[in-house]
Amino acid sequence: MKTLASVLVALLACVGAIAQAPPTTDILGVHDLSRQTSPVHGGNSAACLYCHAPHSAQSAGPLWSQTFSSQTVTLYTSDTLRNAPVQPILGATSTLCLSCHDGTVAAGDLVPYGKLLMQGSMSSVLTPNLETSHPFSLKLPLQDAAHLVPSLAGSGTTADPSGAGAVKLINGTVECSSCHNPHNQFGDLKNTNFLVRSNENGGLCLSCHTTAARTVGSRNNPLEPWATSIHAVSSAQIGANAGLGGYSTVAELACGTCHATHGAAPGGGLLRNPKPPVQGMDGVSQACLGCHDGGNKLLSPILNVYADLAKPRAHPFASASNKHALGEPTVLNNNRHATCADCHNAHAAKQTVSFNAAPGIRPSQLGVAGVDANGALMTTPAANQYENCLRCHGSSAGKQSGAYGYTRAVTSNAGDPLNVLAEFDATALSAHPVMRAATLTQQPSLLPFMWNLTATMQSRPMGTQIFCTDCHNSDNNREFGGTGANGPHGSSNDHLLERRYVMSQVAAPTGAPGTGPGSPIINATPNPFLTGSASPFALCAKCHNLENIAANVSFAEHSRHMQKNGFSCSTCHSAHGVPAGTAGVSGTRLVSFDINVVAPNTGSVPTYANGTCNLICHGKAH
Repeated sequence: MKTLASVLVALLACVGAIAQAPPTTDILGVHDLSRQTSPVHGGNSAACLYCHAPHSAQSAGPLWSQTFSSQTVTLYTSDTLRNAPVQPILGATSTLCLSCHDGTVAAGDLVPYGKLLMQGSMSSVLTPNLETSHPFSLKLPLQDAAHLVPSLAGSGTTADPSGAGAVKLINGTVECSSCHNPHNQFGDLKNTNFLVRSNENGGLCLSCHTTAARTVGSRNNPLEPWATSIHAVSSAQIGANAGLGGYSTVAELACGTCHATHGAAPGGGLLRNPKPPVQGMDGVSQACLGCHDGGNKLLSPILNVYADLAKPRAHPFASASNKHALGEPTVLNNNRHATCADCHNAHAAKQTVSFNAAPGIRPSQLGVAGVDANGALMTTPAANQYENCLRCHGSSAGKQSGAYGYTRAVTSNAGDPLNVLAEFDATALSAHPVMRAATLTQQPSLLPFMWNLTATMQSRPMGTQIFCTDCHNSDNNREFGGTGANGPHGSSNDHLLERRYVMSQVAAPTGAPGTGPGSPIINATPNPFLTGSASPFALCAKCHNLENIAANVSFAEHSRHMQKNGFSCSTCHSAHGVPAGTAGVSGTRLVSFDINVVAPNTGSVPTYANGTCNLICHGKAH
């Protein structure tokens, strides 16, 4: 009669033979601790005995041989967690795995046989801190959520898209063996981590998570637009040194491009962040850095957004006390908050291969939250680019003025100079056509086409509306002839401006409104009406013919004020608009004086109407 040990040895011989060919049956792989090729191995030649014992096994578990860990584990949590995990009961399915993988008990510490002499080290120790691992051992009964397949809470079954039913709930909850088969390392031939089925294109994840349109408890499914997003369809090739498993493209890696089921960043979301983390950058933004930093994780690196974020003027990352959260409000108080996720929805974003007309949202920003032109919160994703910008640049509180360059002072916005709603909305006396279409498009200086960055080639037609990003953009953006990413990620210019725009200021500490052109002196430039990047008004020259302005076609004093006296456009014109109720001005042609530079001649405020000024400027009364 053959002994159990001899039967196990015979079985192992079969397992070893099968491993040389494409696997078709149980293959222990590195879980075969009897093989010298496994990272951890011992002298016992019977593979099964490292986990199971025919006699004298643990009282809990399936004839369990390995000593259980007595460690209390720290479990996953997040601000939107619907199904909270609870401490697993000793002997429950996941504790079998943790008896080796929490790192507190040595592999080969067997109850029937004592501590075997083992060699090697484990490369997949999770540690008892499992807050960075996918939740398991969930509190029952399971609660439905918009991003979950209905059958999880309804009937306790998954929706395994393979139809094989390999992904299962264990005793009604998610356990390690819902996703992992410890007896077969090759359930996924490209991701050889003992998965119960292939996770190519997110197949394993989509067994429990759904992209169907669902609303549960007033929350819409954030995964609904996933199937057509760039992260779901991208053919970008993943480099072998990326450490992202054996998948060859971003589309194949799918959810795993941004999320890690084990070893994720703390704080919820299971984000796959760089290790070590990037200093000074919030955790949510770091998840994007793996591909968008110009590195070599992708064989053909995509546009380097991180290079813009490292420029002198860049959107600020969220502070530790003002982090992005999935359930955060639409209006984001404190403009030291911006994260990638505030302006981009990774589940919905599409590649921008062509540039749509203003004011529609760009494909890369699809699915983001917004505030409409009246300041009302939107219940559907932003349809226009400015609606997303108004999350911070509207009625939000706690904004820091002057942090990104000199801020003009006007009589209408002393309370919050960074709230642009009134400057652009339908009630404004005049406005650049961002939130409403232009009505006077035949201005003498207005060009039919915008210039590219070097003012050597015509770009987009002017149209009747413009984007926020036509002024606030990377100084090397692709849309206007550069080689970098589009959008206000970062710029070498103040206020995240795409091009140079020098603003008049009264020199401190002796200067006062009305005393002079201020600093810097614009007429130090030989010709301030250049159209190229050297012009102090290169941003204005993108859309306006500066030669026309120099010829005084629209205003008889333009040339003298700018070239002789050295004043910037900013002295007399508001770049955004003139809100209704602005004291002293009719608001035509964006005229709204910078009261830091200009003083009133009579009365309490400088005035302008019908081409006539009442003010003191450069020491002269007008």
